[in-house]
Amino acid sequence: MNNFLELLDYKNSPWLIILLVTLIGLVISLIVIKTIAITARKKEWPVVRAIHENQTSVLYFFIPLLIITLITKTYSESHPEYEFTHGISKIALIAVSTWLMTRIVIIIEKILIAKLDFDTPDNNEARKFYTKIKFVKRIVIILTIVFGVSILLLSFDSVRQYGVGILTSAGIVSVIIGFAAQKSLGNLLAGIQIAFTQPIKIDDVVIVEGEWGRIEEINLTYVVVNIWDLRRMVLPITYFIEKPFQNWTRNDSTLIGTAFFNLNYHTPVEKLREKLEEILLNTPLWDGKSWALQVTDTQAQFMVVRAIMSARNSSQAFDLRCLVREKIIEFIRDEYPESLPGLMIEGKSLPTE
Repeated sequence: MNNFLELLDYKNSPWLIILLVTLIGLVISLIVIKTIAITARKKEWPVVRAIHENQTSVLYFFIPLLIITLITKTYSESHPEYEFTHGISKIALIAVSTWLMTRIVIIIEKILIAKLDFDTPDNNEARKFYTKIKFVKRIVIILTIVFGVSILLLSFDSVRQYGVGILTSAGIVSVIIGFAAQKSLGNLLAGIQIAFTQPIKIDDVVIVEGEWGRIEEINLTYVVVNIWDLRRMVLPITYFIEKPFQNWTRNDSTLIGTAFFNLNYHTPVEKLREKLEEILLNTPLWDGKSWALQVTDTQAQFMVVRAIMSARNSSQAFDLRCLVREKIIEFIRDEYPESLPGLMIEGKSLPTE
């Protein structure tokens, strides 16, 4: 290394050395990146493919800066007047290393998510891990950036001393900021609690503020709910800790759907029960687990018939309920029109206008 530096030490100037090692670093980076690209194209390796898609750009900076930092450190030992070049390269290397670490975290996230199976009818476990992976990734990236900045400040004595002086003299300001940040810290802690206790997960079906929707995003301080009509409801993450809400897919995606019918007392309930069974057996929306048809209430002019049926998830449960309503109403209209609700006069049913 020293012989190499002496050979390139032209008029005690490090710039030629930096230029040459930069070119060498770029060539090495290009070789490494091309190797990754070829391997990702020819081999069915998800890890290499994820590295190729998310890491190659940072390598153009990391490898040259690593070599430059090593060279400038050695050069500055014999030429103290150029020690600033090592300081500059070290700052740049720390920044790029922080960037590299965040990309590695993203690669790990993509590899873990790629192993999850969301195509199964009951993808509850996959959504649990997806929620945890997303939240942990954000926390790790924030900690990585904070750690990188800390190393950068601690690398220079003058900056470290100045930072300590600022923190010492700003004690009152820190207390004020701490009080002001209580809500943000509360949101952050609530986010950590939600990520691991999981009252909600990504793609959970929930009822919040009287609206039906799905959990679309869970961020550090807020949650985005995709409402059925494509509106987005943005709620502070503490909402799901402090207020009651309905989660239709908390532990299982399977749901029991219901359909109610107000029918005349002349309605043949057993025939309706047979028709419901026939409808369910001829639709893939029913999961084959449970169903029933019962008279659940009686009023002066009609009785309430309830049909229940199970489905694999909330979307299929909604479609199945609509299908059962349509088919049952069609059946009653065609086969037993006298069973439609109406006014009872002298034992006869009169249809309402």
